[in-house]
Formats: sequence, C-alpha cells, structure tokens
Amino acid sequence: MKTKFLFLISILVFPMSLLAITADEIARQVDERDDGDKSVSTMEMILIDKHGNKRVRKMKNYSMDKGRDTHSVIFFLSPADVRNTAFLTYDYHDSNKDDDQWLYLPALKKTKRIASSDKSSSFMGSDFTYSDMTSRDVDDYNYRIAKETSVRGHKVWVMESIPKTQKTIDETGYIKSYMFVRQDNFVVVRALHILKEQGRKKYLDVKKLEKIDGIWVATEIEMKTTKDKSTLHRTILKLDDVKFNQDLDDAFFTVRRIEKGV
Repeated sequence: MKTKFLFLISILVFPMSLLAITADEIARQVDERDDGDKSVSTMEMILIDKHGNKRVRKMKNYSMDKGRDTHSVIFFLSPADVRNTAFLTYDYHDSNKDDDQWLYLPALKKTKRIASSDKSSSFMGSDFTYSDMTSRDVDDYNYRIAKETSVRGHKVWVMESIPKTQKTIDETGYIKSYMFVRQDNFVVVRALHILKEQGRKKYLDVKKLEKIDGIWVATEIEMKTTKDKSTLHRTILKLDDVKFNQDLDDAFFTVRRIEKGV
C-alpha cells in the first residue's frame, strides 16, 4: 500500500549503526518499507478555509500491491455534491515511468485522466496535490541530513530533499522539502514543502500514528498552506477502521470499476 498522504508514512527496522547512516540510506529505508497490502479504510477529509469555515467529506479507500507497484482507489461517499466521485491511481515503483491517475466525475459521467502538467494542482479542493497522492520516487531527489531534532519526544533526522530535474518540480510544485524522519522507526512525521510560488509553503504534520497489525499508519494528518506566514487553508485527513489483507483483486482497480461506484 502506498497512498500519498501515506506516501509520507513508512516503517522498517534498520540494522545499521545510526551513527554511520547517510541521507541516501535514510531515504531508501523510508521508501522500502512494509506498509501492508490489500488494505481498506474509511477516511474523513476536513477542509478549513482561512476564516475557519469547514467542509467535511467522507471517503472509502482501497489499496493493493501489484508486484512492486501499488494500485489504489478512493471513493467519495458524501456530501451529495461529491458522492460517487472516484480517484484511481497506479503508483509505479520505476522512477522512469510516470504514475497513472484517473478521476471519475459522476455529474459529467466522465473519467478524466490526470496529465503530468496537472499533478501539482489541488486534489479535490484540499491542500494535497495529485502528486501528493502517490509515493515519491527516491531517485528523483538529492538528499542531505540538515540537522537532528525531536518531534513529540522522538528523535528525528531533518532530511533536505531537492528535485534533480525541472520535470519533478513541475509535477510536484515543490522546489525543496524538509522531511522529519523518526530515528526509531523511519516514519516521516512532519514535512515542510517550499512551493514554486514565492512566499508559499506547505506544512505536513502527522497528528496521530498507530501501529495496526504490525504496520505503522498515520491515522490523522494535517496539511497547511501558508503565504508569508499567513495560513491560507488547512486540510485534515483522518483514517479509521484500517484493515489489511482484505479480499481485493485486480478487477477492483480499473476505470470501469470506479465508474460503477463503491
């Protein structure tokens, strides 16, 4: 399972001396993780504007490994204006292959393929982009350990990551990121993204992290967009009833299937 707001969450016990670890090795361990398979969960997306007004969306999320790739589907259940909207992702392990994404819009009875040029756009009005909904390709970035600090009582490395190409910058919208990686379990628990637009930043914070069936899962995540230190918008994602090893197969992760609804 590699859904991208979980694109930032990972676990793997690392046998090497932490004193000798390099930035590239940390990034590799974050990527090569046991994040479960054939998962099903319910999701709540809370959209909060700069005035504090809230919109709440309920979703159902499904994910399955396909070799080293990951297929995932999100079905929107409510409110009525987004009900039956569905989002399908093929997240490829091969960094030379662009991830595939489709969005089914029931009002138009049409499935839209998300072009690479649109992946830095907002996903369904949230602070997450389409690119955020897939895992990062490790080989697309240069890394360094900026410093060590702590988050909620846990020691972390602050990992600077800079895209190697303009293509990656255009797809993600980020010119630089800082990832806060817990040293005891290699979970990314916080992140700062510097956007292409001058003065804009995005802050990701894992509010709740739980171990479910031996897998670390972020069950509450906040993404906040700011400009010149003023908050423009926030999105809170909550996961519940997370289950692994469910009865899912390839046929569930197709364009035809998302057009049928949950």
